[in-house]
Amino acid sequence: MAEAERIIGTPDTPDADRDGQERAADAHETDAHETDARGADAHGATASAGESGAGETAEQDGRPRGKRRIAVLFAVAAFAYALDLISKMIVVAKLEHHEPIEIIGDWLRFEAIRNAGAAFGFGEAFTVIFTVIAATVIVVIVRLARKLYSLPWAIALGLLLGGALGNLTDRIFRSPGVFKGAVVDFIAPKHFAVFNLADSAIVCGGILIVLLSFRGLDPDGTVHKD
Repeated sequence: MAEAERIIGTPDTPDADRDGQERAADAHETDAHETDARGADAHGATASAGESGAGETAEQDGRPRGKRRIAVLFAVAAFAYALDLISKMIVVAKLEHHEPIEIIGDWLRFEAIRNAGAAFGFGEAFTVIFTVIAATVIVVIVRLARKLYSLPWAIALGLLLGGALGNLTDRIFRSPGVFKGAVVDFIAPKHFAVFNLADSAIVCGGILIVLLSFRGLDPDGTVHKD
């Protein structure tokens, strides 16, 4: 009986083995596909995270850089303003109503003069207008500072801001009255108008802005070519 069952069952054994092998192969292929899919998803997630991290880093780098430029602008403005204010206080206390002091012979001397006009003594009949212009310049510079990403522009605008604040302080607080005050000038080169440090800061800032414009450098740090 056992011999008969062995003889009858023998032809079915290869088929069963083949079925088991095919099922094992199918399971292996399925596992391989799932592994590849998981690997692709993980790679995509890593790449997305890398791109996101790079974008956030660039954005974070941009914000502090802009803040540093704004800090430079106000630091330059504060220095120019303080220097102008201190020099005028000394001139009013020590030099006004006294003889001029010769610095380089008669080529350069310090002489206290009250100027109701614009820089270098021009336009004495338009004191109020010049006061309004100075205040407008200050507002424009402060608003422009939010888009500032250029160090040279920060220095130039800082000089303009400090100089404008220096002369505006005289316009507001000095006689003969508010918004009509006369600016204190004391630097007197030979054959030239008398001016002060605020005027010098404004002129230097203006020259620097012209040079930057010729070079195509914008306040936001971009460079354009006409």
